[in-house]
Amino acid sequence: MDDYEGGLSIHPMDQFIVSPVFGDGPVGMFTVTNATLWMALAVLSVILLMVVGTRGRAVIPSRSQSIAELAYGFVRNMVEDVAGKDALPYFPYIFTLFLYILFANFLGLIPGSFTTTSHIAVTAILAGAVFLTVTILGFVKNGAGFLSLFWVSSAPLALRPILAVIELISYFVRPVSHSIRLAGNVMAGHAVLKVFAGFAGALGLAGIAPIIGVVAIYGLEVLVSAIQAYVFTILTCVYLKDALHPHH
Repeated sequence: MDDYEGGLSIHPMDQFIVSPVFGDGPVGMFTVTNATLWMALAVLSVILLMVVGTRGRAVIPSRSQSIAELAYGFVRNMVEDVAGKDALPYFPYIFTLFLYILFANFLGLIPGSFTTTSHIAVTAILAGAVFLTVTILGFVKNGAGFLSLFWVSSAPLALRPILAVIELISYFVRPVSHSIRLAGNVMAGHAVLKVFAGFAGALGLAGIAPIIGVVAIYGLEVLVSAIQAYVFTILTCVYLKDALHPHH
């Protein structure tokens, strides 16, 4: 936030700028940036919870072990309910996706941190990996029968070619919507937070209303962070179901 010609200027998008952690030079292929730092912290958080937090394997679990077991059971039930029992061999991959996105979203709510999931470059890689995985798996498991996913046999014969084109387009749009949904929701929430925080700082003692707004939006962002991790994961389960059972 700064003053410009007597007016107030707030830059809510500055928080998404990728910059080097050490020095102020250009960002190269091997430059350690704020994005890579917070991605590494998200991975480290997952390891601490699932490896260190559960190493005791106590009958009466500790808090960390309880959280890990609840997360494990929640995602496992999701995979089984949505994609079926034959999808359980792919549960570790889906569980890893869920935990990484969840921790990346939560870490991004720490003041002064960097939200990696607000960048389409990050979410596009995650969504692209899901898209390639389920597509390859669909052909490996079903061969040419995987193409039946695009052929709506229950529709009238005259409409089937048109529906096949629509199904094919919607299939290739999946990674786009999958990635934009996560990045867009996270970015929008953080931008609104920055705007309200800027108003609160500019108004001084009179900024009680923006402060209340910041608290309310922050609480909403905590909820959105968990929901978006859930939505990304359950869509992955839906796509996995289509790969394993492509027949309409």
